[in-house]
Amino acid sequence: MAQPTPARKPSDWWRSAVIYQVYVRSFADGDGDGTGDLAGVRARLPYLADLGVDALWFTPWYLSPLKDGGYDVADYRSIDPAFGTLAEAEKLIAEARELDIRTIVDIVPNHVSDQHVWFRAARAAGPGSPERDLFHFRPGRGERGEIPPNDWPSQFAGSTEPVWTRLPDGDWYLHLFTPEQPDLNWAHPAVHREHEEVLRFWFERGVAGVRIDSAALLAKDPALPDYVEGRDPSPFVDRDELHDIYRSWRRVADEYDGVFVGEVWLPDTERFARYLRPDELHTAFNFAFLSCPWEPDRLRASIDETLAEHAPVGAPATWVLCNHDVTRTVTRYGRDDTAFAFATKAFDTPTDLTLGTRRARAAALLSLALPGAVYVYQGEELGLPEAEIPRARIEDPMHFRSGGTDPGRDGCRVPLPWQHDTPYAGFGSHQEPWLPQPADWTSYAADVQAADPGSMLRLYREAIRLRPVFGDGPLTWLPAPEGVLHFTRADGAHCLVNLAEAPVDLPDHTGLLLTSGPLDLRGRLPRDTAAWLRV
Repeated sequence: MAQPTPARKPSDWWRSAVIYQVYVRSFADGDGDGTGDLAGVRARLPYLADLGVDALWFTPWYLSPLKDGGYDVADYRSIDPAFGTLAEAEKLIAEARELDIRTIVDIVPNHVSDQHVWFRAARAAGPGSPERDLFHFRPGRGERGEIPPNDWPSQFAGSTEPVWTRLPDGDWYLHLFTPEQPDLNWAHPAVHREHEEVLRFWFERGVAGVRIDSAALLAKDPALPDYVEGRDPSPFVDRDELHDIYRSWRRVADEYDGVFVGEVWLPDTERFARYLRPDELHTAFNFAFLSCPWEPDRLRASIDETLAEHAPVGAPATWVLCNHDVTRTVTRYGRDDTAFAFATKAFDTPTDLTLGTRRARAAALLSLALPGAVYVYQGEELGLPEAEIPRARIEDPMHFRSGGTDPGRDGCRVPLPWQHDTPYAGFGSHQEPWLPQPADWTSYAADVQAADPGSMLRLYREAIRLRPVFGDGPLTWLPAPEGVLHFTRADGAHCLVNLAEAPVDLPDHTGLLLTSGPLDLRGRLPRDTAAWLRV
């Protein structure tokens, strides 16, 4: 189904951008201490320019105890020493911009670290103090206050632990994630002021945009009632008060021509679209497509639904195959269950990496041909699989809060392989990386793939280079055999993806632009293969 495309301004680069997600801790180690850093990213900027991306999205690089991968922020105005300095971040932003690459930073407004100056002051000040008003402190229930104030579920999938922690003075505080991440009270004006100042701080340092973590969780019902499944509105998800927050933020962003992308997980498409109204967020992540199984009808429905929910507000869709929280695409597509859900993660899941790689290559061409922006998580362009981390080396709190049944997210966060013939696959030469790399990691190294015309890296480079052939126009589905996705865009390029059992003939065309794998001997498109055609 074709969707209307709003008129674009020269500054609307984000509407069709390819944005590369950098998880700094695992990207490249510039000082050899085993942890990725800003020096490592700066050294690899030519690689990112060669890949052809328009922007870099950095997961939190701020001062943090790293109890949850940096999403426990202790100070938004300083860089964690493990990654570098503020001056180095400013250099990185400027050097990337010289290569025509913009920077997007990550803001985590729902909570801060328990080491944040605000929370340390609140903990010291005691019950009933103004300092505690910045958070959600409450007395407990029961005769001695021994029962948590309510029964809200944790936002860490699979976790059965409470979202309240009791201090020695008897007060409980709310944390939808770990106890080291106390939730902020967004009913307090100081919380609003602080975040608007943080936005200005980073926009003034040249960032082009901000990704908003857990964007639908900030506002809470002030009564903090018990959670009832299905009751609307939720006491802590997608509350109407959020929209005033983001309208205020949008006014700040507009002063700097800045862009927002929200992490908004909502099943209700109409409520999802509200966040994308012209005076709120510019874009939001498309998790329906990310979690969709490798099935033609489901993929087509996901694409149609995504475009339909964005159309009324004129916002561009975003297409994401993987990120730092989910099973890597090559691994997920090589399993019997190709859908994604946090709750289904398990150790020792059988995986066919050959099949998964073939499908991941096709999915790359599919996503890059769709209208809107595309996010590429670091290492996806290398075809990295999910790594199985020895239990003794797992750091992700999701693993521990699940009682050890969930392997957590470390498997998609293993440090990248850059050079096949250097220690630790070129990630850093002096010390073992913070997470262990699999024994075969060197076979995925960027230098090996750069020299191989058939590699995943070369496929991504060529696809990103050719992507403008699809233009800015809408998507139109075309007739195709069962199990085949076939669509065109305004400028005449076609995308064909074969998810059927047997090879299919290509439609009449004037040029074969790119395929995710070789055609068969009769020139047909094999199963789990995609092609871009000039017609």
